[in-house]
Amino acid sequence: MTAAASDPTTPPLIEFRNVSRVYGMGEAEVRALDGVSLTITAGEFVAIMGPSGSGKSTAMNIIGCLDRPSSGDYLFNGTEVGRLGQDGRALLRRNFLGFVFQGFNLLSRTSALENVELPLIYKGVPRLEREARARAALEKVGLEGRWDHQPSQLSGGQQQRVAIARALAGDPMIILADEPTGNLDTTRSREIMDLLVALNREGITIVMVTHEEDMAAFASRLVVFVDGRLARDVRQGGAG
Repeated sequence: MTAAASDPTTPPLIEFRNVSRVYGMGEAEVRALDGVSLTITAGEFVAIMGPSGSGKSTAMNIIGCLDRPSSGDYLFNGTEVGRLGQDGRALLRRNFLGFVFQGFNLLSRTSALENVELPLIYKGVPRLEREARARAALEKVGLEGRWDHQPSQLSGGQQQRVAIARALAGDPMIILADEPTGNLDTTRSREIMDLLVALNREGITIVMVTHEEDMAAFASRLVVFVDGRLARDVRQGGAG
């Protein structure tokens, strides 16, 4: 393995300590992650790649507090997530993480503005404040004036921008992007990646799962999983 360790003087934002994730028992046992140790510091843009079944999605689910290690420790900003209960993990997701998915996950009969406001409702943000934050997030992704458009009135690239705005509105420490360009053509994909690079330059940590090497090239660091283990961890120039 070629290591690309984070700056040792900077405390990690994300840390896996010998993390394994096992599903099933006996002959049906599947070791999705097998003793993975990994650190990601604040401000990095990390692309995660690997073949189907390599463990990349399992790693992303653990980072996003959607799954838990079977053994080993996952620390988020110094907190041992494995010691948190379901409510604690939900609060961590709500307050510190923003999610962007391949399928956009927008409510179909709801305006762009209302889609972006939705996580702020769950956080208990007052109406006027959440509307202002939603408008600011849509402006940041280049969709000012599209407040009232429903997803069916937007292109795929614009829908993904709404999804990114929704992630941004909660002021997250990290954006977790799962195949964010998987449903887009080449031109729209590059636009989305340019946007993610710009957000990263503003200080937002980005962790992205992708199967596309040209999209991974936008990241400043590439992590590759094979058979549940960390096979490569390298710095790269990024295309931003």
